[in-house]
Amino acid sequence: MSKRMILTSIVMVGVFIFVGFGNVAAEMSPAELAKASEAKAVATSNETLTTDLIMKKVDEAVTLLGKKGEAAFLEFQGEDTPFIFAGTYIWIHDQNGVMRMHPIKYKLNGRNLINMSDSTGKLFFAVMNEVAEEDGGGWVDYMWPKPGEKKPSPKISYVKQVKFGDETFVAGCGTYDQAVIAKIKK
Repeated sequence: MSKRMILTSIVMVGVFIFVGFGNVAAEMSPAELAKASEAKAVATSNETLTTDLIMKKVDEAVTLLGKKGEAAFLEFQGEDTPFIFAGTYIWIHDQNGVMRMHPIKYKLNGRNLINMSDSTGKLFFAVMNEVAEEDGGGWVDYMWPKPGEKKPSPKISYVKQVKFGDETFVAGCGTYDQAVIAKIKK
């Protein structure tokens, strides 16, 4: 065999392995994928989370969504994603208030949440959309259950708008860390 044929074979095997592993999330059921995503959020909850890290991850998500649109949704889910980190995660809804991708609460996907209120009565998805539309992005506080819990806790999230084709997405990520929340609210 020539060197070129050997190199081509090695590259083809590498591509096959990469594509094979890359489709693991695609082969999981929505429930299995949500369970893996939640497990990663819980497992990483002891990592240090900062406002800068949240904003960096949302910026990375917006860049990816701006390039791939809905085709990027699987990249935000599962145990191998960099978008589930330090006990939190990226979610994506659209400017109409429809949840497009929630890595943990997959049953929200496809639901219009624009009129959803938290335990204080705040229409937080409507507020997120207003902040994203008017300012391009910003912080919104509300009540939401922590991964693995049912009871709502104080949360603050950074949201940012991005367009792909005719669609307008809002990517968000938040924290329950009271010290971080207090720093943002100053």
